[in-house]
Amino acid sequence: MAKTNPRRPVFGRMYPKVARAMDEGGLAERRRELLAGLTGEVIEVGAGHGVNFAHYPAEVARVLAVEPEPRLREQARTAAAGAAVAVEVVPGLADRLPLADHSVDAVVFCLVLCSLPDVGTALAEARRVLKPDGQVRFLERGRADTRGLARVQALLDATVWPRLAGGCHTGRDTLAEIEQAGFTVGDVERFLFPRARTPFSFYVLGAATPRV
Repeated sequence: MAKTNPRRPVFGRMYPKVARAMDEGGLAERRRELLAGLTGEVIEVGAGHGVNFAHYPAEVARVLAVEPEPRLREQARTAAAGAAVAVEVVPGLADRLPLADHSVDAVVFCLVLCSLPDVGTALAEARRVLKPDGQVRFLERGRADTRGLARVQALLDATVWPRLAGGCHTGRDTLAEIEQAGFTVGDVERFLFPRARTPFSFYVLGAATPRV
């Protein structure tokens, strides 16, 4: 049986403040890059409080936003009401998406793969619901590019950090996980946020398509 995320009410209270600070520090532009060029039917997995909704392009016909945490979900519904595109916010989990096979043009993961107990199952679900010519868009944490910092990430992930940060892991190899799930990763941008080199600073932004 697939593992799912438990409710995290403390994280639900803290995350909007953290996200606001990150956006003010420059992450908002990365969100726009993540969603640029999307069209048609989209599902956003782990939509949080709906901070991405304002950045969807007008060519998107509908966004189905899945969020398991009740507090964040209610805030997301408020954000959806003010969005320029049609957004429906529903409860749900990454490993059991409420969609038929091959029914959406894109699946969006934004700062969520780091916190899932079973990344492989979530990505398999993304592949299931994607149309054959669809794509996964991702903006996620990544593994450090030096052995020393990667060791620090592994230590943090095995001890205190997931408990403090809603299940987040600092050092998952996001690109490897996506490729192992049967996707071909296209152009990827690796960047530091903030620019200082710390165990928390490594991110990847890109798109992937189902491998035939």
